[in-house]
Amino acid sequence: MAENPKIAQPVVVLLHGWGLNSGVWQGIKALIPANYPVLTPDLPGFGKSRDYPAAYQLEQVVTQLAQQVPDNSYVCGWSLGGLLAIALAKQFPNKVARLALCAASPCFLAQADWPGMHNKVLQQFATALSDNIPQTIQRFLAIQAMGAEHARADIQQLRQAIAEYPLPESAALQGALRLLAEQDLRDVLANLPQPVSGCFGRLDALVPAAIVPQLQLMLPKARFMIFDKASHAPFISHPQDFVTWLTNWIEVAE
Repeated sequence: MAENPKIAQPVVVLLHGWGLNSGVWQGIKALIPANYPVLTPDLPGFGKSRDYPAAYQLEQVVTQLAQQVPDNSYVCGWSLGGLLAIALAKQFPNKVARLALCAASPCFLAQADWPGMHNKVLQQFATALSDNIPQTIQRFLAIQAMGAEHARADIQQLRQAIAEYPLPESAALQGALRLLAEQDLRDVLANLPQPVSGCFGRLDALVPAAIVPQLQLMLPKARFMIFDKASHAPFISHPQDFVTWLTNWIEVAE
């Protein structure tokens, strides 16, 4: 009797956040079971992806990103990467079989009916970028692990991981910051046909865990998890817990 053909595992695509690069996933890739193929592309204008749309508009950025994502991928986006992953699932549904959000929101800026960042925080980053890009990114790194149990070690790990890549393009940094400030993809997320999961840090100052109940109302079938002692980068502060969550997301029958 002929053996059953081996079923190919889905490609897991991990998208990094603003100001950084795919190096942030270095430690996580080593922990993910070897039978799962993993891709960690750089967002346009970040890391080794030096080409990017001049106006850095959402549709064009996602179109360029889609060229690096295989069909039927399981896409997990962190922070800005999560916003782009939502848009990718809408614009190129054949690329995203499942969607996961890590400390990411469909609407990053606080609204009257939605928890989020205050506009002044984004404006401070925009102003600082024009003065000193490396220093601004270092400040942003500090925020990633704010409140986490091992904050200093987490920040150092982030610095080492991203240092192997060139600094982001200035225009891409500014353009991506505008996306965070201007995009509201709540209606898009609510109407996606793909299964959605997410993990968040209870101590996160950028994407408050308070959005989770609202996301659950928006997506009753979605699965969300909150790491009690994590901040904005749970995969850095709690790598093994994150990989357990990620593996469960990959393997669970939807």
